[in-house]
Amino acid sequence: MLRVSVEGGGCSGFQYKFDITREREADDIVIAEGKATVVIDPVSLEFMSGSNIDFVDDLIGASFRIENPHATASCGCGTSFAL
Repeated sequence: MLRVSVEGGGCSGFQYKFDITREREADDIVIAEGKATVVIDPVSLEFMSGSNIDFVDDLIGASFRIENPHATASCGCGTSFAL
């Protein structure tokens, strides 16, 4: 499973963290689509509600990208944001 979380820090105030995990916590929100499963803790979900998570493979590399409708600013690398 892919664990997505939000932490304080980054150049814009908050940053996304991506981890691979085999276990989930009792209070995790589980989102499954096809063979992909994403787990998000409830606190991070508050910052990410309504977001789209996508895997992008382009000229600058392969990565997960999050389009967050609540973000008021983000950095160029797309992993940190401000609310």
